[in-house]
Amino acid sequence: MSTRIVVVGGGTAGARLAQRLPVTLLGEEPHAPYNRVLLADVLAGRYAPEVIALPGTREPVRLGVRAVRIDRAARTVECADGSLVGYDRLVLATGSNPVLPPLRGLRGPAGAEPPEGVHAFRTLDDCLALRDRVRPGTRAVVIGGGLLGVSAARALAAVGAEVVLTQQGERLMERQLDASASELLREHVEALGVEVHTECRVSGLRQRDGGVTAVELADGFVLDAQVVVLACGVRPRVALAREAGLAVATGIVVDDELRTSDPYVHAIGDCAEHAGRVYGLAGPALEQADALAEVLLASAAAPAPPGPPGPPAQGAGAAATASAPGAAAAGTASTPRADAAGTDRGPSAAGADGASSVAGADRAPSAAYTGTRALTRLTLGGAQPLDLAAFGETTALPGDDVVQLTDATRRAYRKVVVRGDRLVGGVLLGDLAAVGTLARAWEGDEALPEEAPLLHLLTHDGGSS
Repeated sequence: MSTRIVVVGGGTAGARLAQRLPVTLLGEEPHAPYNRVLLADVLAGRYAPEVIALPGTREPVRLGVRAVRIDRAARTVECADGSLVGYDRLVLATGSNPVLPPLRGLRGPAGAEPPEGVHAFRTLDDCLALRDRVRPGTRAVVIGGGLLGVSAARALAAVGAEVVLTQQGERLMERQLDASASELLREHVEALGVEVHTECRVSGLRQRDGGVTAVELADGFVLDAQVVVLACGVRPRVALAREAGLAVATGIVVDDELRTSDPYVHAIGDCAEHAGRVYGLAGPALEQADALAEVLLASAAAPAPPGPPGPPAQGAGAAATASAPGAAAAGTASTPRADAAGTDRGPSAAGADGASSVAGADRAPSAAYTGTRALTRLTLGGAQPLDLAAFGETTALPGDDVVQLTDATRRAYRKVVVRGDRLVGGVLLGDLAAVGTLARAWEGDEALPEEAPLLHLLTHDGGSS
């Protein structure tokens, strides 16, 4: 039995699936799939662009091909170049788009492009454009103090830019860090030469001759800028799915087999919404791709679900791909640890309710995807590099037990939150020796040993001895 699997999107999730199974992968970007986590290191000059390429796929990727329409009845994908690609199973790995804030001066009349010098920081092209523009002494303003904004700010500082980081919230990385950890992070970022403004709302951009010249703040203050980086978050890219009539909430709604409301269409990665949650992180994207690989292999081994067979492939590059039972054995990889988009593992590293379960009765059993417990990990460079990791709930609720250790001389901070007999969250800065054991205890969701004092959770062995 052969199954034509078409994947739309060459990011982390799509590339991972294409490493596991023979698929037709349609990548909109002109570059081979790459590790988006390491874009800040390319901007900082730590890695060349080709170094962050992801491992090769089992079949060649069709680069620079944008999918524009899905015909679910005919089971074809129409591309911007006019070609049609037929499928038996379609996987949407369309990722996410950067959020563009409603700033005065960001868009000209009739939706014109942003002024020259204003960039998102989402793709390799964004990164290369910034790298070409920034020189020592360039005045740069980063809008957004989350994980992406902090990473962009330290990368710009590393190449000599004069960087201002603005954050509308009370603290940096407020989604991942508690107040104490965030303050230590701020001190480190400022030590890199970055000027940090929190509780600071940007209201508009100034420009001259088509290029940005300044950033206006809501309190009337003006920041001179030759470069502006928009790091205001991302939004699932769901237009293709919505126009095809698939169920969409925040993301494309999928069940435990990563199926959409159409049993022949799946979704994984940043665009997918599972059990009401959109992750937007690399770790969950990898786990979803691995889970879907098992689902598709099991589906290939079982009788096909009822329905008309898919149409023959049409157009250039639409060659059918075979997936026989067990065909992906050589490419099978163990489930990765669920690190977030800030994970720095070097250039080889791999950033809902109501979904009906249809056409599954005659399918061979397969491991379900039940969600991911994602750990955020980030390394910030400088004369004294700073490592940080955060997972789960870092802010305690009434009745929780909290263990916290601070070492001012070593600029280290460790904290865990325990609820009943379960570890529910933690944050570590500067000293991550215990993070592996802590993460395993949290991911396993098992009762903590009664005989081990809570303080042992923060020792270098995580209480294992």
